[in-house]
Amino acid sequence: MKTAREADLEEEPPQENGVIQSTQDQHSSISPPTSTVSGAPDDEPFSTYFEEKVPIPVDVTQMFSFRKLWAFTGPGFLMSIAYLDPGNIESDLQSGAKAGFKLLWVLLGATIIGLLLQRLAARLGVVTGMHLAEVCNRQYPTVPRIILWLMVELAIIGSDMQEVIGCAIAFNLLSVGRIPLWGGVLITIIDTFVFLFLDKYGLRKLEAFFGFLITIMAVSFGYEYVMVRPDQGELLKGMFLPYCEGCGPAQMEQAVGIVGAVIMPHNIYLHSALVKSRSIDRGNKKEVKEANKYYFIESTIALFISFLINVFVVAVFAEAFYERTNIEVNAMCNASDSPHTDLFPLDNSRLQVDIYKGGVVLGCFFGPVALYIWAIGILAAGQSSTMTGTYSGQFVMEGFLNLRWSRFARVLLTRSIAIFPTLLVAIFQDVQHLTGMNDFLNVLQSMQLPFALIPILTFTSLTSIMNDFANGLVWKIGGGVVILVVCAINMYFVVVYVTSLSSVALYVLAGLLCIAYLCFVGYLAWHCLIALGVSCLDVSCLPSRMLTGHTDIYLLNDMDSDTMVERLEGEHVGGVVISSDTVRS
Repeated sequence: MKTAREADLEEEPPQENGVIQSTQDQHSSISPPTSTVSGAPDDEPFSTYFEEKVPIPVDVTQMFSFRKLWAFTGPGFLMSIAYLDPGNIESDLQSGAKAGFKLLWVLLGATIIGLLLQRLAARLGVVTGMHLAEVCNRQYPTVPRIILWLMVELAIIGSDMQEVIGCAIAFNLLSVGRIPLWGGVLITIIDTFVFLFLDKYGLRKLEAFFGFLITIMAVSFGYEYVMVRPDQGELLKGMFLPYCEGCGPAQMEQAVGIVGAVIMPHNIYLHSALVKSRSIDRGNKKEVKEANKYYFIESTIALFISFLINVFVVAVFAEAFYERTNIEVNAMCNASDSPHTDLFPLDNSRLQVDIYKGGVVLGCFFGPVALYIWAIGILAAGQSSTMTGTYSGQFVMEGFLNLRWSRFARVLLTRSIAIFPTLLVAIFQDVQHLTGMNDFLNVLQSMQLPFALIPILTFTSLTSIMNDFANGLVWKIGGGVVILVVCAINMYFVVVYVTSLSSVALYVLAGLLCIAYLCFVGYLAWHCLIALGVSCLDVSCLPSRMLTGHTDIYLLNDMDSDTMVERLEGEHVGGVVISSDTVRS
């Protein structure tokens, strides 16, 4: 049986070789690879998210069309679910309980940065017809590609574990403790079959179901918001005044945690793939430009809604529980006959909350209805992010390895890896240890951020890949600065977490891993800087670059040589006219 790569090379027309030639109305792009199911007969049908493409209505007379926006609506909302997973919800409630409204501006800034990064991911998918993992597979050598795949898989598994934890806690709260945490973990296995069942009903119905889950979260957390009635003046002040009066190390760490929770690495890979679900003629520059416009509008709307839901959670805990002490909460839980009073010791230390305790304190202060509605919102967050995480895993495996599994096998593998350690903690430890795993998982995902942000900036900056849609100077500089800041913030978060472990052995292990980690990040950054135009770093190709002056060529493994000749032939570099023989040599 041929590999996917061999099949791809044989099937490509020799005159194209993976590139659509440029004309006045067309632009060059990498054509997507065609691969077969590993271990399955070549003629066996394979079910993917893209077997159904949504047609785009034709309307040449309008600058903006709501019909077209509706046709493009879907991928952005699926992407936005990652901004509403249980890890984000926990970060929100801790932000409110620790800093009140003072860190809302950090949440706003992180969401805006996330939108700009999602814009790059969507543009890559629309322009090239390939998602980020597929482009990485074609552009990076084998060893870096495998390492990159493993790092992204770690991020996906870490996110999946948070979703399992959130669902287990929701089941426990809804059953008033009758369903133990380990039982809730096992119930999440059913997600596999629910997901496969829903997927058979068509793409638009599946997207509508995700929209329904987002609506449940908005109604659930919006109900809590209306019930608590936060101070609107303080809310607006915290959102638009970038200052944190009286904040200390705890609030600073929480601010860093917000950025780490909002910007998730696997979401970049996910969004670049989801946009391929619309029927777009990539050879038509006007259609591609239009698709980029509508996808950006849709992503903006989706992330605005997710931001409002996050604000609901922050505001509820900021208004009701900021600067509360354990003894105050204990007294309220006693007065309301809550069975969870023992969660709050009789001392004057500040209240520490997580997803589980958050539901409990809402029940103590505002009645059992508030607790159950909170649990429903957490359950919707866990269920929806579970499904989008499954898609991320599928796209990443297919793209990096040219390996296609059935979705059932893919979900079973990732869910088993996520459930096993979570189940052990749920059986042998208590809920505090289970929710405490979120800190470690947030650190794990923070460390994986460079492995999504650096490649997406690299490839969207290459004219050889994006042609007319490559990043301009402002986006190159701005994108580089944003990615540098985000990565630095998350590295600070990792350092804070590691130093809190108080173990020499762990310090040594962390130091060794840090060296290897920084070396690989440096390798990716080196390629990125070359793509951004810092040609002096490309020492391995110095003689050829001195002749041609086109550094982006050397990052491309699968571009058609004839196309590159056509682009460069006749150009003047250093007073020399480049000929076709010169470029080919």
